Amino acid sequence: MVSDFFFPQLGGVEFHIYHLSQKLVEMGHNVCVITHAYGDRTGVRYLSNGLKVYHVPYLVFYRQTTLPTVFGSFPIFRNILLREQVNMVHSHGSVSSFALEALLHANTMGIRTIFTDHSLYGFDSLGSILGNKVLRFSLCNIDAVIAVSHTCKENMILRANLDPNNVSVIPNAVVSSSFKPKESKSEKNSDRIVVVVICRLFTNKGAELLTNLIPKICTNYDNVDFIVAGDGPKFVAFQQMIENNRLQDRVELLGPVRHENVRDVMCRGDIYLHASLTEAFGTVLVEAASCGLLIVTTSVGGIPEVLPEDMTVYAEETSVSSLILAMNKAIYRIVNDEVDNLQFHEAVSQMYDWMNVAERTVQVYDDVSAVSNSVKKNWVEMLKIFYKQEGGWARLLYVLCAMVEYILFYILEILYPAENIDKAVKWNSRVCRNSISNDY
Repeated sequence: MVSDFFFPQLGGVEFHIYHLSQKLVEMGHNVCVITHAYGDRTGVRYLSNGLKVYHVPYLVFYRQTTLPTVFGSFPIFRNILLREQVNMVHSHGSVSSFALEALLHANTMGIRTIFTDHSLYGFDSLGSILGNKVLRFSLCNIDAVIAVSHTCKENMILRANLDPNNVSVIPNAVVSSSFKPKESKSEKNSDRIVVVVICRLFTNKGAELLTNLIPKICTNYDNVDFIVAGDGPKFVAFQQMIENNRLQDRVELLGPVRHENVRDVMCRGDIYLHASLTEAFGTVLVEAASCGLLIVTTSVGGIPEVLPEDMTVYAEETSVSSLILAMNKAIYRIVNDEVDNLQFHEAVSQMYDWMNVAERTVQVYDDVSAVSNSVKKNWVEMLKIFYKQEGGWARLLYVLCAMVEYILFYILEILYPAENIDKAVKWNSRVCRNSISNDY
């Protein structure tokens, strides 16, 4: 598994990689994660069940993504892939430099490649255009692509000019046992309705909508309070909103919250408010519903695919007025006791399970492995695919990068032969569990 985004940073991509890896280990597969160093977390670390994590000390460029080098990461990636005897590279995140460079290096080495995207991106800005060009280059010779929703799949097909038959949809999941609702409503202040917001405080998460919405709801309803958890560049805007509207007693601004404490924060509320402007899936919605909260959300991206209608109230537009109407409906349902939080939890536990995600992912791996590797990873054929891409100068740049990569591969083979690289001892979780069980 390769991505810039992994623990100790918290987020949907990070949890997806961790939980998927853990389930693959339980199924008997050997898994290691490659990411960049986080502070003093450098080198090799081990997580539960023998999950090995390589924290590579590379320069972090922007929002926890490493500085793109194209070829600079090849020597250390090659060393790790050979040392771990990797036969499948699964990259995550289309804005992760590590993830995209790993695909190029793995294809060059003749290793199978899978890519999962977790977000939606546009087509109308310079950043989007350049990002889509890089993504198309990186996925030219991909073996399979996974999207977390059907909307994400459509977005990926358009951005990277992919064959729809080569893109699978496998959603995120949730550890429902870690997000149980309060057993008794008496544990909360029953005469108040509490609205919970947990997100990164960025523009694309609807921060501006929230800072305009919260004062209006507090004005309209004397018995509605807010809990806002998260951090980001809009944190100061929330502080100013509270100060300007004198909402110190109505709005609790928690700042960043550790993931193990998210359930406790959610269980203090009745409604979960999600004002995101773009969302491929929205794992936090599943976590909130598992805690028994009624969801008020925008209907952007893949959000309508996540939960059934009885758990959600949708805003028709991404506007303050639409969100106010949705909040009015949700508050009415709470006041009239139309929300069964235990039923929400049971339904979510049946719909989303990480073992199911792992089994469906392994099926993608098996389908990829069934194709002849000698044909799929032939260098001449891959160069032809690069050259066939759209764009005058872009496709020539693709070919040039690929040729430099192949030359670098030969140089590394001469300087550091593969047979001289020590092979890592594999962790067999099944044998270890059986051994512990027999000893016990």
